[in-house]
Amino acid sequence: MMNGFEKHDLDEDSFGPKDGGIVSAFDAFPKSKPQYVERTSGGGKWTVAMIIVSVILFWSELGRWWQGTETHTFAVEKGVSHSMNINLDIVVKMACNDIHVNVQDAAGDRILAASKLTRDKTNWSMWVDNKGMHRLGRDEHGRLITGEGYTSLAHEEGFGEEHVHDIVALGRKKARWGKSPRMWGAEGDSCRVYGTLELNKVQGDFHITARGHGYMEFGEHLDHTSFNFSHIISELSFGPFLPSLVNPLDRTVNTAPAHFHKFQYFMSVVPTAYSVGNPNNRLSSSIITNQYAVTEQSQEINERIIPGIFFKYDIEPIMLSIVESRDSFFVFLIKVINVLSGALVAGHWGYRLSDWVTDIMGKRRRSGGPSQGMLGGSNKGGFIMTN
Repeated sequence: MMNGFEKHDLDEDSFGPKDGGIVSAFDAFPKSKPQYVERTSGGGKWTVAMIIVSVILFWSELGRWWQGTETHTFAVEKGVSHSMNINLDIVVKMACNDIHVNVQDAAGDRILAASKLTRDKTNWSMWVDNKGMHRLGRDEHGRLITGEGYTSLAHEEGFGEEHVHDIVALGRKKARWGKSPRMWGAEGDSCRVYGTLELNKVQGDFHITARGHGYMEFGEHLDHTSFNFSHIISELSFGPFLPSLVNPLDRTVNTAPAHFHKFQYFMSVVPTAYSVGNPNNRLSSSIITNQYAVTEQSQEINERIIPGIFFKYDIEPIMLSIVESRDSFFVFLIKVINVLSGALVAGHWGYRLSDWVTDIMGKRRRSGGPSQGMLGGSNKGGFIMTN
């Protein structure tokens, strides 16, 4: 069968690439003429598979590059500050006039926190469901329905669960406390205490006690049958108010089975710096906050011990630095080329091996058929020797 060139008496070499002389001898990409290239269904399947694998690998590499890498380092805190904020949002199942909130630190200072925090009457049922779980007037996504404040954020983040750039971006937004759910004429059996306190950055004790217990100057003692230190902690954090970060005690529900009950939380606070890019670079962005570890101890006590809710905190003299870095686009491009090249080479060898196996199996099937020789096949028209 003649091809197009022979049919028209043309020399196909005249239509090929020009001779490059000595340079063509170094050509690492030899060309094949289209009429000598055979396309097979097996090669097409392998090509489609390699395209799918390459897309998956590229997407994975892109996601890894976009997230960046995080490095965690501990060091002695260089710039020691003298003050620190405590952000509190707690509901206590007692009337607001019957509780006192106070702070006493290792420096000997005592702060009447009740005068600096906001107290709202509320109902316990507005904050927990019928099973006693923390509901906090939230929607199906766990967000508080108040119509304003930090609760209107699209999502909430937790320490160690999200990317540093998300923490830094959310930390730069101005946050406000959400409004308490409306009472609609109800009397209220609980008290919501919330706000921010500026304290000395030293070891301290933050506590909620009953009126007339713990500090005699507060006046008459509250009747013991009114004690109920069941509480819901919606926010307890140290440093700047960053409600987008979920702390260990957030959304904690503890109920008191008796009037005289004491809850104690022991917290170890670690200053933490989140940075996107090298902190020494002027183009980097960072926020400084605090993380803490907490242990809990609660027990029923006798009438000689003061009942209440006690938060004992200690400041660690170290700084945890979490830095998120990202390779340059040029380095990312090199990694993508390496990954895709490896996938293509692996696909090429896979196709060659599968083609070789197919040929071997085909030859075995052909050799295993009925023989057409003199001894093994029929002998029509031949001679039959008999004794």
